[in-house]
Amino acid sequence: MNYLLSNKVASLAPSAIREILKATSQPGFIPLAAGNPAPEAFPVDDVRAISARLLEERPIDCLQYGVTEGYQPLRDLLLARLDIAASTDDLIITSGAQQVMDLATKVLCNEGDVVISESPSFIGSLNTFRSYGVRLRGVPMQSDGMDIDVLEDILRGEKNVRFIYTIPNYQNPSGATMSLTKRKRLYALALQYGVLILEDNPYGDLRYEGDAIPSVKSLDKDGIVLYAGSLSKILAPGIRVGYALAPKPLIAKMTVGKQASDVHSSMFSQLLVHEWMKTCDIAAHIAKIRDIYRAKRDLMCAGLQEAVDAGFLCYNRPAGGLFLWCDLPRQIGMIDIVQRAAKKSVAVVPGSAFAVEASDPINAIRLNFSTPTNPQLTEGLQKLTTVLKEAST
Repeated sequence: MNYLLSNKVASLAPSAIREILKATSQPGFIPLAAGNPAPEAFPVDDVRAISARLLEERPIDCLQYGVTEGYQPLRDLLLARLDIAASTDDLIITSGAQQVMDLATKVLCNEGDVVISESPSFIGSLNTFRSYGVRLRGVPMQSDGMDIDVLEDILRGEKNVRFIYTIPNYQNPSGATMSLTKRKRLYALALQYGVLILEDNPYGDLRYEGDAIPSVKSLDKDGIVLYAGSLSKILAPGIRVGYALAPKPLIAKMTVGKQASDVHSSMFSQLLVHEWMKTCDIAAHIAKIRDIYRAKRDLMCAGLQEAVDAGFLCYNRPAGGLFLWCDLPRQIGMIDIVQRAAKKSVAVVPGSAFAVEASDPINAIRLNFSTPTNPQLTEGLQKLTTVLKEAST
């Protein structure tokens, strides 16, 4: 049968990362392409004990329907932890932060509207935006965040911009952190041009050095920032609990949009997260996973030093997050490197997978240090260095 697909999805391609993971999932492959938390970072004992207690003491609450906005005690805890003056805002629990991107676009955009995004950027969010028929405009990334001058040029020239998408902390894929100066300029420009900001912050707690920088949302006195948060990187992605903090009128419409998709997020997951946040030492857990990932980042940087010294690639050392973005010299092609690495059972992602516009000039690969074991990191980076040597000759 010839299936007629909707215009919204007919032109969408599968996530390059997910396709790479499927193709390289067989035993023996070293997963430098993924973005999964390290198994040793999961608080398995806490989750096991809390789950047993909940199912013993509150089984019906765990298994029953809930309200669309989310479990109120969990919403209260998340608001308190954010420590953002949110008197004119509200918070909704979502099925992971990815659903925030979907609901925000559903509520704010018509086909043909413009969404501005850092480039490169997270493929999951980009595909969500594309699925609603928006036109994407990319702003090049610099070591301290998006190029604000280019952003201003786009805002000056585009008349139908609905929001600006940013991952200001340890951005996926570049690893860059937006400076406070740029956060303030971003906010001022959005206010000047009457454009909303969608601030995605899944990695904010994964800071390995330096001081935390205030969120863009913390600057919001005018109701123009929609903030997306997640428990995936500090608790577990499989639990699928995220949240959005935004002005009440936006949350009200997002609530209606959520009712049309999944009614509400898993009550069992919400109760589990609430109990975990209420009864466990979250600060100690975050300190533990920071130590795990800091060591992995340092191991990856050390493993790449030979390639850097030889001029095969360059990168900016990330102060947090899970990724290194490695720019390649002109004579080394990223697709060639991806293919050569795969033949040596090493999975990496081509930078083009994160391009916002087809014309974006990207010749890079993204590497992840959280998923592989430390021995896999060492072996995988040795093989990658060999691949880079072979490709440069």
